[in-house]
Amino acid sequence: MKDSTGGKIFNVVNYSLLTVLTLTFIVPFLILLSTSLVSEQELIRRGSFILVPEKLDFTSYATLLSQGSALYQSYGITIMRTTAGTALNLIFTAMMAYGLSRKTLPGRKIIVTLVFISMLFGGGLVPTYLLMKFLHLTNTFWVMIFPSLISAWYLLIMRSFFSQIPESLEESATLDGASPLRVLVSIIIPVSMPMLATIGLFYGVTHWNAWFDATIYITSSDLMPLQVFLRRIVLTMTNQDLDSSILLNMKEQATPQALRGAMIMITTIPIMCVYPFLQKHFIKGVLVGSVKG
Repeated sequence: MKDSTGGKIFNVVNYSLLTVLTLTFIVPFLILLSTSLVSEQELIRRGSFILVPEKLDFTSYATLLSQGSALYQSYGITIMRTTAGTALNLIFTAMMAYGLSRKTLPGRKIIVTLVFISMLFGGGLVPTYLLMKFLHLTNTFWVMIFPSLISAWYLLIMRSFFSQIPESLEESATLDGASPLRVLVSIIIPVSMPMLATIGLFYGVTHWNAWFDATIYITSSDLMPLQVFLRRIVLTMTNQDLDSSILLNMKEQATPQALRGAMIMITTIPIMCVYPFLQKHFIKGVLVGSVKG
């Protein structure tokens, strides 16, 4: 069946808009990548807006990845935070969401209401900081994980998804002597992988990109995550400041623009590489909890 004239026009307009939208995402990324590979001489001669470098220069990457750079310490903290934080987020969110999805839970509606209220109102920065200090979490690794252990939004999405799972699956496992925890681990989790992969991706990206909580609660340079290190690079305007902030010991120095571009590439590409492995589950689970079955 051939498309009508209106359908053809719609396809042309649709593809054109999608192409323009795609370019708005890709072109800035390519410009940053090119900037990180431009030498100081070419930057002075051609200006800061360079899409295709005449000659590739890896001085900025060699500078950031040189021996003694604080980048490795920050990378390790961020990887630990993303890994441990995402795992704990999924475990605690799934456990609470599964409990709230059971109609037999006493006070279920009250708890859900309190969770929803927490999405609308927060305690504020100063009370939250005082609470973290009272709990002796400031200047520790766990202060970047425990305050955001359960997201109210993702909790409600998980609860909605668990509510759609047929009760017959749980009843059959219960008749075989399975405990609620065994039902969650052996029955609910395996059939919820698309949803868990999707929310896990969101949790992981949040941890990878987070910097504000570390800036507020942490003063030790040994616990600074990658994004705080990136922020220092981006806000620095001179090579002299860069030398003192990341302890460079190289004779050949890169331009501040190239260092900032290289740092953004180093911090962005790893988390981008995670998506292809979760794409299959992500497509299935991106609208999870929105359709009642």
